[in-house]
Amino acid sequence: MTQRLYIPGDAAAVAVGADQVAAALAPHAAAKGVAIVRNGSRGAHELETLVEIDAPQGRVGYGPIDVEDVATLAPVLFDAGPHPKRVGRPEELPFFKKQTRLTFARCGVIDPQSLDEYRAAGGMKGLEKAQSLQQAALIDQILQSGLRGRGGAGFPTAIKMKTTAEAKAPRKFVVCNADEGDSGTFADRMLMEGDPFLLIEGMAIAATAIGAYKGFVYIRSEYPHAIRAMQKAVETARKAGYLGDTFDIEIRVGAGAYVCGEETALLDSLEGKRGQVRPKPPLPAIQGLFGAPTLINNVLTLAALPFILTEGAAAYKDYGMGRSRGTMPIQLAGDIKNGGLFETAFGMSLGELVNDIGGGTQTGRPVRAVQVGGPLGAYFPPSYFDTPFDYEAFTAKDGLIGHGGIVVFNDTVNMARQARFAMEFCTVESCGKCTPCRIGSVRGRETIEKIMAGEDVEANLEILTDLCNTMKFGSLCALGGFIPYPVMSAVRHFPEDFRACARALEPVG
Repeated sequence: MTQRLYIPGDAAAVAVGADQVAAALAPHAAAKGVAIVRNGSRGAHELETLVEIDAPQGRVGYGPIDVEDVATLAPVLFDAGPHPKRVGRPEELPFFKKQTRLTFARCGVIDPQSLDEYRAAGGMKGLEKAQSLQQAALIDQILQSGLRGRGGAGFPTAIKMKTTAEAKAPRKFVVCNADEGDSGTFADRMLMEGDPFLLIEGMAIAATAIGAYKGFVYIRSEYPHAIRAMQKAVETARKAGYLGDTFDIEIRVGAGAYVCGEETALLDSLEGKRGQVRPKPPLPAIQGLFGAPTLINNVLTLAALPFILTEGAAAYKDYGMGRSRGTMPIQLAGDIKNGGLFETAFGMSLGELVNDIGGGTQTGRPVRAVQVGGPLGAYFPPSYFDTPFDYEAFTAKDGLIGHGGIVVFNDTVNMARQARFAMEFCTVESCGKCTPCRIGSVRGRETIEKIMAGEDVEANLEILTDLCNTMKFGSLCALGGFIPYPVMSAVRHFPEDFRACARALEPVG
């Protein structure tokens, strides 16, 4: 078997020079008869570019490798010899040994564009099992697994499926929401670039469950690598007979509007309209894309289906805690030492994720706040670090897990500025359909600016609180409805940042 050299083609690795490293190592590999594979990223971003070589003891990694390292690396690389940046077998590193990889088991390991490698690693067995079951039995398997939507709401996946399957209509659709727009999130992109056939298999399983003949993957335009990877994988799956006759997939590119991450705005965009939130009812499961029953889930939800069908509902449900079953691919970002993707069962505490797995801050400064769940997520202080990563546990503390992104801030952050940013973000990204979001975000930003200027601070804090309640309960979708979470958590946990300006204006003596 030909020895292989693995150099990630993942966008994060490419951003730090993976293409240049691959080009520099190419002539050395050719001289040795070694094939270069552009795999996905394993997810330890501090090691990118992570170069791996086949060796008798298993793959051996070196990282982070820059193009300047090639001169010293090439002479020892193909024998897996010693080098200052040799990290050994990646799976033995603490960052990976502590993980439970179900969804990302193949990511960074196989050639992402090889259907044969995907099948050899257990791929397509879930689809084969799904196609052997009746619709009701298939949906029951997913119900018994406890799988909930990984896009933020945590809604039981099987309930959506059952509703769509029971809807009477001549055509139905499966839509994958890959419009990953939350700050500090990159799991969807990593999976589409590193294991695209997993998403294709998951969508085909979902289509079997509801009786859909067509699927769409809606990817944001800022993800050109993921778009190309998915297009190529869909073509390969079509030629192999997994797509085409009874179910096919089309890749659609969004313009990057954050609100199109909301399922009904996404549907409007798919239909060629301006992305605006639709009132509910009707639910998309009853009347969705082009008026037909539509199952909408995000990448991580659909990508969990193959494991459930292959290994069984009980095997998946065995992981997690409470009503949060299975694993969650958590993304660590911000001022953090060991940033990247960490997949684990629900239940690990926030403090363990930030301090033990993440290694604390990269700067060495104390952690002051952590935002979980993207720009709509609450800010948690270190006193909340005992909170388990669980839907209900976060809800009990007025927070949300969202898409699993964790952004760490050190003690230099100004939380009043962060609150202002949340309102400004809503102002820019609002679709304008409802008044609480469209107008409330503008008034909210203005009110916070008055507070920051020391103008009637206590009175304006009351106004801000009332305004947030109006947005929370009056907005049509989660954009306006969840913006109060970061704003009010900043006010609640870091009140000194909002009152500092007022104290600075007080007369001395």
